[in-house]
Parts: sequence; C-alpha cells; structure tokens
Amino acid sequence: MTRRTKWVFSPLLGAALAAWTPAVPAQRAFSDPDMPPTNGLPNPYSDRQIMPLPDGRSWGSTAGVDAAKGRDDIWAIDRCGSNGCVGSDVDSLLHYDADGNLIGRMGAGLFAFPHGIHVDQQGNVWVTDPLPPDGRGAGGDVGQQVTKLSPNGEILLQLGMLKVTGDGPNEFSSPSDVVVGDNGAIFVADGHGEGTNERIMKFDRNGNFIMAWGEPGNGPCGAGEFSSLHALAIDSAGRLFIGDRDNNRIQIYDQDGNYLDCWYQFSRPSGIYIDADDNLFVADSESRDGADNGMDLAHPGWQRGIRIGSARDGVVNYFIPDPEPAGGSSAAEGVAAVNGGAVVYGAEVGPRAFVRYDRR
Repeated sequence: MTRRTKWVFSPLLGAALAAWTPAVPAQRAFSDPDMPPTNGLPNPYSDRQIMPLPDGRSWGSTAGVDAAKGRDDIWAIDRCGSNGCVGSDVDSLLHYDADGNLIGRMGAGLFAFPHGIHVDQQGNVWVTDPLPPDGRGAGGDVGQQVTKLSPNGEILLQLGMLKVTGDGPNEFSSPSDVVVGDNGAIFVADGHGEGTNERIMKFDRNGNFIMAWGEPGNGPCGAGEFSSLHALAIDSAGRLFIGDRDNNRIQIYDQDGNYLDCWYQFSRPSGIYIDADDNLFVADSESRDGADNGMDLAHPGWQRGIRIGSARDGVVNYFIPDPEPAGGSSAAEGVAAVNGGAVVYGAEVGPRAFVRYDRR
C-alpha cells in the first residue's frame, strides 16, 4: 500500500484507586521498545468469575466489553455462542448491572463478527463489525460497518458501506474499535492486521468524515505506522490512546492526528479502558513466553494478562496474570472496569467467556 497521510475532506489516578496503590519503583523510558517486562507486580483481584448468560446459552468468543465513564453498568459482546454471528438469531449484546445481573440484551441479526464496543455518555452502544481478510464473518448480509445503537436497540447511525472493503472516506477494511470524544467526534481504528488499512479515522457527531491518518508498518513511534490496530480509548485530557498491538505499544495522539507519546510498558494491547479518574486498564492476550507448541513467540519475556496503571503518568501498578502464558490467544482481549477499578471485566476470545474480577 502507498503511504497515507492526513486526509481532510470536510468542513490522574482517581482517589478510589490511589487508596490501594502500593509503593512501586518509578518506571522510566516507557518509549523504549527494549524496556524490561512489567510482569512481577501485585495482583489484588480475586479469581475470575464467569458472568451468566440467558436461556442456558454458552459464551462464544467475545473481544468487546465497555462501560460509560462514571457508571457501573456494563455491556459485553457474545459472538452468538461461536466465533461469529452469521446465521444466528440470538442477541449478541448483553447488558449487566453492578451486581452482575443481566438487565438487557439486543443485537440479533445486526452483526457478522462483532468486535469492538464503546458505550458513550448518553448510554448509546457503538459496535464495530469487521470482515477480516481471513474470512471470519463472511457469508452473511452484514459487516464492515460501525453501528450506533440506542440502549433499547434502535439503530441511530451507521458508518461505512455495507460489506464493502476499501480505503475511501466512508469505507473500512476490518474496523476493530470505536470511541467517541466529549465533543461528539467519532474515532474508528480501521485495521486488524495484514491486508487492512491500519489507519485512524475521524468523523463528526453526525458521521461526516473529517480526516484519517496512518498506514501499515512497523516504523518507530510517531511515524504514523500501525500493525494490528486493536483498541481505542480517550483520557480526561482528550488524548487518544491507540492499541498498536503487533508493535507491542500504545501510541498516543491528540484528536487532530498529532503524535504525542508512545508507551511499551503495557505490552501487546488488545483492549484499552480508561475510567473517569484516568485509571488505565490494558488487556494483553497475545504475548507468548516460553515453550509455545510450535507457535512463534510474541514479545518474548512478557507475560500476558491485564495491566493496571495510570493514564496520567504511565506507571503500571498491578498485573492480573493469564494462567496459560503459552499457546494462542487466551484470557481477556477486551477490558473495562467500574467503581474506580474495584471491579474489572475481561472479554475472552480463546476461552470463550466474559469474566469478572473483584478487588480483594
């Protein structure tokens, strides 16, 4: 692909988490790709608890979970008991209250391969539905779009052209995640590995395209190159945190596409969540350390799991380790938290489960 530059087409830790922050050495050189692993940190959480599903259903793969900032209810994706929803008539979006009770569901027939999810401050639910080049999600009559739903399931807005893969101003090639800023600006991570656009797209609150930046690559931080875009989040300062997963880093930009910073201390980011107090939760489902059953090692020396720290200073304070450090994707790929980090949720692809961790 040719290099893409910006297009213009149209007109710190919160008190709740700070109270239980232990004294840890300051971590420096976060922008150094050779920095030492942040594995040996405290884990103040209970064992994983699998969340209930209605009608005797079993969880399918789920890469997505989100909560609106300052709220304690949560939405999760279920890929219809499988790893895709083509041909299924079950609801793929599940809504839970603070106690883990299922209080709502919607989304039947709307998605082929639901992937990223974002809940805005009005309670609307945004879902990305990529059609990856490897054929996942193929065969149905939906896909390659980003959909905004009311809490009751009404379609309010759709971005992208139905089942069209492209690099135009309203075309996607596997949109992996979406996030909405305080001013209503919509950001889409348009890419999910080899053969996809690997760019960030910005739209106004009405879905009109504004700009895009990025291209596939493994260049240094700030070069505008991404590999396997997988997560987006916005902190209280309005900075856009971009999960550049195959490059083992979070790249940070402002909302006009200007590079600000780069962090390697959270390892391979599959999911990113930032709460109202700038507590930062990052799910690494892809690092593979040690014997790997013939699979290529990914980020050797780093263990996968959920790392918890601060979006303000970048320090990692806690680590919920994956119980299976070798092999393919495991434990949480999507992540969210409520009540200042008292409860952390993980959306698991490999084990096919939506889980909850409670702070001890």
